[in-house]
Amino acid sequence: MPKMKPEIGWRICLVILLAIGATVMILPYYWMFITSIKPPEEIHTYPPQFFVRHPTWQPYVDLFRLLPMGRSLFNSLFVATAVTLSNVVFCSLAGYAFSKLRFPGRDGMFFTLLASMMIPWQVNLIPGYLIVRSLGWLNTFWALIIPKLALPFGIFLCRQYIMSIPNDLIEAARIDGCTEFGIYRRVILPLITPALATLSIFTFLAQWNDFVWPLVVIHSSSMRTVPLTISVLNGQFGTNFAMVMAGAVVVTVPVIAIFLVFQRQFLKGVVLTTIRE
Repeated sequence: MPKMKPEIGWRICLVILLAIGATVMILPYYWMFITSIKPPEEIHTYPPQFFVRHPTWQPYVDLFRLLPMGRSLFNSLFVATAVTLSNVVFCSLAGYAFSKLRFPGRDGMFFTLLASMMIPWQVNLIPGYLIVRSLGWLNTFWALIIPKLALPFGIFLCRQYIMSIPNDLIEAARIDGCTEFGIYRRVILPLITPALATLSIFTFLAQWNDFVWPLVVIHSSSMRTVPLTISVLNGQFGTNFAMVMAGAVVVTVPVIAIFLVFQRQFLKGVVLTTIRE
C-alpha cells in the first residue's frame, strides 16, 4: 500500500482545521436564524433542538408590524452610507496630505491624530453630547453623521497605504501640469481602491452596529436606528426571543451583503499590504 506524502497529510489536517473553524463561526448565525423561525414551544424546549420541526415566519411579520423597522432600516442605512462615503473622501484626502505633501506642523498633527486613537471612546460621550446639544442637533441626522465624518483610523489607514505609492508617479503628474487635486483624483484614487474598500467595510459595519452614541443623542422612535429599535424587544418582565433573533437576522443581512460586494477588493487590499510590508 503506497504511503501518503507528508505534504498531502498536512493539507488534509489544514482542511479539517479550517472546516472546524468555519463550523464554529457559522454555528451562532445558524442558531440565530433557526431560533427566529421557531414557534414559542420549540424555543423553550430542553435540551435545545438544532432543527426546526414547525417553522414559522410570524416573528418577522410581528417585527415589522409592531415596530417601525422600515423607518429604522432607512435611518441605519442612510447614516451608515453617509458616514462611509464621507470617510472614504475625507480620509483619503487627509491621508494623501499627511503622506505626500509637506507643510508646517504635519508630523505634529499626525502624531496628535494617532494619540486621539488611544483615548477610550467612552471619554468622548459627554463632551460630544454637550457639543451636539449646543448646536441644536439632538434627535437629528446631523448628530449621527457630523461627529464621524472623518475617523482617525481611516486617516491612518489611507496614509499608510498611500506612503507605499512611489513619489516618481506624483512628480511625473506634476511635470505634466496636474494640480494637487488632479493628482489625488487621477493617480492616488485608482491605486488605493483596495484600501478604500477595506475602509468602507470597517466603517459601514461600525456605524451599522453602533448603539451607544445613537442611544445618547436620539430620543424619538422615528429617528431610532435598527440596534435601538431591537433593544425595545428586551423587556423587563419578558423577552420575545423569536422576534429578537428575527431582528438580529435583519441587522446581519445588509452587513453580509456589503462584505460580499467588496470581498474581492478587501482581500486584494490585505494581500497587497502584506506583500508591500
